[in-house]
Amino acid sequence: MRGGTAMLSPEDVAQDTLLLIEEKYAHVEALEELVPLAMQIVRYKLLGVFAKSSRRGENTAVPVEDVPLPDLLDSPEVALLKRERSARLQVALGEVGERCRELFALKLQGLNFPAIAAKMGAASINTVYTWDSRCRQQLIEKIGKEDRRRVQ
Repeated sequence: MRGGTAMLSPEDVAQDTLLLIEEKYAHVEALEELVPLAMQIVRYKLLGVFAKSSRRGENTAVPVEDVPLPDLLDSPEVALLKRERSARLQVALGEVGERCRELFALKLQGLNFPAIAAKMGAASINTVYTWDSRCRQQLIEKIGKEDRRRVQ
C-alpha cells in the first residue's frame, strides 16, 4: 500500500499473467511465442492499474496527515469586533420602541410578514412592511449614534 493505493506487487502481476496464459492461451506452447505474449499481458495489466489509479485520482492523492487544517476560531481581533458589534446592537435594541422590539423578535422566530401582521394586529401586510422599514432605519441610526459616542 502506498498513499492509500492498492498497488499490484511484481509477484501479483507475474501470478496473474501465468494464470491468464494457462487459462486462455493453453494452446500456445512455443517459448518464442510465450515470452512476447507474457510481456504483452504484463504491459496491459500495468497500464490497467495505472489507468484505474489515474481515474480515481489516487496518483495525485495527498495523505491526510499532510493536509493543513483550517483554524475555525476567530482571530482575537475579529472576536473583539464581533463582541463590540453585538454590544452596540443590544444597546440600540434597548433604545428603539416596543413595537420595533416585538417586530424584530417575531422576525427572529422565523415568522413571515403575513404571520407577523396577524400576530401584531396590523391592518395589512403593507403596514408591517412600513414598520419594518422604519424600525430598521431607527436601529441603524441608534447604532450610528453609539459609534459616534464611542469616538468622542
